[in-house]
Amino acid sequence: MGLFRQAGEMARVWPARLLFPPVCLGCRNLVAAPGTLCAECWPGMRFLERPWCQVMGTPFGYDMGEGFLSAEAIADPPPFARARAAVAYDGVARRLVQGLKFSDRPDLAPWMARWMLRAASELVEAGAVVVPVPLHRRRFFMRRFNQSAELARAFARLAGLDYLPSALVRRRITRQQVGLGAREREANVRGAFAVPPQGALALKGRRVILVDDVYTTGATVSAATRALKRAGVRHVDVLTFARVLPGDFASAEAGSYIGVEG
Repeated sequence: MGLFRQAGEMARVWPARLLFPPVCLGCRNLVAAPGTLCAECWPGMRFLERPWCQVMGTPFGYDMGEGFLSAEAIADPPPFARARAAVAYDGVARRLVQGLKFSDRPDLAPWMARWMLRAASELVEAGAVVVPVPLHRRRFFMRRFNQSAELARAFARLAGLDYLPSALVRRRITRQQVGLGAREREANVRGAFAVPPQGALALKGRRVILVDDVYTTGATVSAATRALKRAGVRHVDVLTFARVLPGDFASAEAGSYIGVEG
């Protein structure tokens, strides 16, 4: 019976593999299994690992001890409780983000969300809800989809959490953040987010995992967090696929960091 089952599985899978062979997420070279990176792209993906700042998720060069905070978290405490990202925003990760966002590749989101789930193990708790950073409706109609919502939907499905895509809205359109300094980014998104009445009912007293594609200076997710807290949310954690590490902001801007709003 085992042989018959294997034969049936091969008959079901292999025609699709022949017509649509799996390709590397980073460069589209052929690979052995869907949702993987080839041998050339894999070394270019820097996964963020412990030890890290308990608040910002910024990796340390060596273990500083339990609960040690980064200078960033101490000097400018964020409104959210914790931020986590799966990878550093560079090389292959940058190509994945830009492919998802600008090249009509929403098919990348489920695979990227798997890496996000690995980074978010301590954030996933019973009763938490997943909320994406929203696009303004005008930008949504131009782009046709929200990359943060695609990541959030896939992540919520993998984590077994409720997904509330309309609980937070962007009530005014903001200029692209690229080329702006940290303070300019904060001013650009200040007051841009709101929780509609139906969202407030669904979120009041809940724990929220706020999902975006890239964490840059934190201006966007901080503004969104403040809107959620004004609506009665008890606790906000931030989860992104990638993160621009401290000291890498200038190189990220120079490296075609197009339109990323975080």
